[in-house]
Amino acid sequence: MSGVTLLSEWDPPEALPPTRRALREPNGLLAVGGSLSPAWLLHAYRRGIFPWYAEGQPILWWTPDPRAVLFPGEFRCSRSLAKSIRNRGFELRIDSAFDQVVAACAEPRSRDPGTWITPAVHRSYVELHARGVAHSVEAWLGGELVGGLYGVGLGRVFFGESMFARVRDASKVALAHLVRECLARGVELIDCQMVTDHLSSLGSRAIPRAEFEALLARLCTGPDDLWRR
Repeated sequence: MSGVTLLSEWDPPEALPPTRRALREPNGLLAVGGSLSPAWLLHAYRRGIFPWYAEGQPILWWTPDPRAVLFPGEFRCSRSLAKSIRNRGFELRIDSAFDQVVAACAEPRSRDPGTWITPAVHRSYVELHARGVAHSVEAWLGGELVGGLYGVGLGRVFFGESMFARVRDASKVALAHLVRECLARGVELIDCQMVTDHLSSLGSRAIPRAEFEALLARLCTGPDDLWRR
């Protein structure tokens, strides 16, 4: 990790270094340590930096280049997904079960038994939710929570963090609902963090980090209560 900035939990959030100092390999690793306090998280998000680490590791801060983003107007809804939205009886809600969504996202996956959503991460995002900044989008079926996602809303940006599905298409249906809500509320950008085939198939694309940061400078201004309406 030569070249990565080491931080103390007593440092102020401003101790996070300039993003140009992030490593190329692993792509975007910027700093180690610091804190998951609301002040740290909000400062980091506004600069395009996010925490991602495993149980037993120190906090790792990332800012990959390129950056995966989804512009709401570019969301790709396949015929099969549109059919699921129309016919399968999903009920879509916002912020009715935030804690449950984070817990579900932290559950081990079949291809990845580990999780980056440690108890400390879970507590930190629940605190952001209590402050009205972190939000969940949920898919319910027959009164049961079957899929969803959560993230952080700042200005006209939604920073997506994680999603889960317990039945087919549930997380995609939740993402489609997020897109509809973004279009209705004037949210112009969804941060997807890392490039994946799954999100690319739904319309996300990679842009240079510099372009992403320029978008944040323009869109992370104004009220952060667009999700409270």
